[in-house]
Amino acid sequence: MKLGVERGRSQRANLKCGVCGEHGGDPASVRFFYKAGLNYVSCSPFRVPVARLAAAQAAIEEERAK
Repeated sequence: MKLGVERGRSQRANLKCGVCGEHGGDPASVRFFYKAGLNYVSCSPFRVPVARLAAAQAAIEEERAK
């Protein structure tokens, strides 16, 4: 997935990449997608709070690693 994002953005720098479905609300998947460089995830409304929390945690983890 990361390779696809990198190759797509090499041709179009502002390319928006994301995923839709139940994976979008799974915390482990959200972290994976964040590290792969995706811009967004889409999921059912009931999973949005969990997805937002996972995305925030992934961003914090990346910031701490720097």
